[in-house]
Amino acid sequence: MPAHERTKMSKAPYKPASKEAVSNRYYRQASFLISAGNVKQFPPEGSEVAFAGRSNAGKSSAINTLCDNKGLARTSKTPGRTRLVNFFELDEQRRIVDLPGYGFAKVPVAMKNEWQKLMTQYLSEQPALKGLVVIMDIRHPLNDYDWQMLEWCNHFGLPAHVLLTKADKLKRGAQQNSKLKTQKLLKEANINASVQTFSSLKKAGLDELVVKLNAWLAL
Repeated sequence: MPAHERTKMSKAPYKPASKEAVSNRYYRQASFLISAGNVKQFPPEGSEVAFAGRSNAGKSSAINTLCDNKGLARTSKTPGRTRLVNFFELDEQRRIVDLPGYGFAKVPVAMKNEWQKLMTQYLSEQPALKGLVVIMDIRHPLNDYDWQMLEWCNHFGLPAHVLLTKADKLKRGAQQNSKLKTQKLLKEANINASVQTFSSLKKAGLDELVVKLNAWLAL
């Protein structure tokens, strides 16, 4: 029996918080489901939101902060350790997904090509995908791979949300400047994507991220 068809543990039903009180408590239920190395292993049903980003942009840390679990998504001082599409279950119908980091990883070209093929298959062939969170270091946003990812989303009408991570590395004014510049460049390129600043260390921007994901996952 394929791994994604195994019996799932039941989770407590989610009761949405009031609009005045945003909480990530639903995401604290996240548990590892499967690491998929090919299309046949992708869970075919339900709804999911994927996280993508450059290998050293803080993607795993953002996922761990969202789920309040430091050990959920692997973090490493060596970028590029995520080599498979990792699915984390929120309930029987909803998931968050950690995609392989792109660019900057010190690995053989053949391996990079395999990762890119796997990501392309996921993004183009996964019907459960409802939105993509594109992780960027706030100090170095919109590299070539970021543009490629956002242009793909735009082409296929997939909602995208840019998460400018490591915001604690900049003063508040510089954070805002980076956000505004990113928004301006996306608008000029006719890319429809929302943008926010985020700090895993300070948990700054967590509420805004939760609101976006709740909308995509119909929570």
